[in-house]
Amino acid sequence: MAPMFLVSNEAMVKAAMDAGIAGTFPTLNYRNDGELTGILTTLNEYRATHHSPGNYGVNLIVQKTNPLYKKHLAACVAAKVPLYITSLGNPREVIDAAHSYGAKVLCDVTNLQHAEKAAKEGCDGFIAVCAGAGGHAGPYPMHVLVPALEKAFPGKLLVAAGGIATGQQFASAVLLGAKGVSIGTRFIATPEASVSDAYKQAIVSSGMEDIVLTERLSGTPCNIINTPTAQKIGYKQNWFEKLLSNSPRTKKYFKMLVQVRGMKKLEQAVKPGSYNHLWTAGQSVEMVHDILPVSEIVQQLLEEYKSSIAQLPPQA
Repeated sequence: MAPMFLVSNEAMVKAAMDAGIAGTFPTLNYRNDGELTGILTTLNEYRATHHSPGNYGVNLIVQKTNPLYKKHLAACVAAKVPLYITSLGNPREVIDAAHSYGAKVLCDVTNLQHAEKAAKEGCDGFIAVCAGAGGHAGPYPMHVLVPALEKAFPGKLLVAAGGIATGQQFASAVLLGAKGVSIGTRFIATPEASVSDAYKQAIVSSGMEDIVLTERLSGTPCNIINTPTAQKIGYKQNWFEKLLSNSPRTKKYFKMLVQVRGMKKLEQAVKPGSYNHLWTAGQSVEMVHDILPVSEIVQQLLEEYKSSIAQLPPQA
C-alpha cells in the first residue's frame, strides 16, 4: 500500500498489515508535535500484539524544502521503523540511520540517473515511479522503466509503482523484473480511508482521461483528478513562478511556499463536506469500479495475479 499524502491513516496501515502486505504512510500526514511518535508507537504495539503477517513503513520527503525532515527522521529512528521510502532528495542520512539497526530503505526513482545516485548511497532498492502514478508521477511507462532498472541494478530490490490496480497488472510488473508493486489509488476507495465520500466516488467514477498533471500544487508535476476546482487553479506555472522556481537564490523558499499553499488546499479538499474538490489520483482510476475493504482488495489482487500467471503459455 503506497504512501498517500493526507489519505494514508492508521486504519489503512493496520488493515494492510493484517492482509499480509506493507502499509506505508507519509510522515507529513502527522505534522503536529507528538503525532508521528504517537502513531509509530501505536503501530509497533499493534505489530507486537496482533502478530500480523504484514508490516509497515514510512515515506520521508528528504528534500530541503521539508522543514520537518530532521525531526521526523529522529522520531522514526527512535521507533525503529522497519521500512523507509525516500522521495525528492539525497537519501544518504536516512540510509545510514536505517541500516544502523537493520531497517531497509527503498528510494523513489523516475529514471536511471536518480537510481544511480541512490544506489551509490547504499539504498536497498527502488520504487520505480512510472507514468500514470497518483501524485508525483514519473515520465516513463512501466514497460520501459522497470526492465531498464532491473538490467542496470540486478542486485537491488525493485518495486513497480504507477497505474497499477489489478492482479493482471501486478503480474505484468513481475514479468518485467519487479519483485513487487506499490499501489495507492485503488486503496483510496476503501471504508478504511477517512477521506470524503465525494473523493472516493470520484475515484470510482473517473477514467484515465480524467487525470491531469499540474505544477501548481507542489512545484513538482503531480497527477490529480480534473475537477472544476483543479481547472480554476490551473495546471502550469506562469513565467514569474517559473523564474522563482529556477533561480538558485529563490527556488528553495518559493518551493516551500508553493508546497505549503498546496498542502493547505489539499487538506481542505479531502475533508468530508468540502466543496473544493481537489484530489490526487493516478490513471489507474480506470480500473477502480467499487469501494471495498482493504482485505478484499488484497485478496482480489492476489487471486487475479495467480490467475494471470496461470494463463501464460508454457515455456518452450
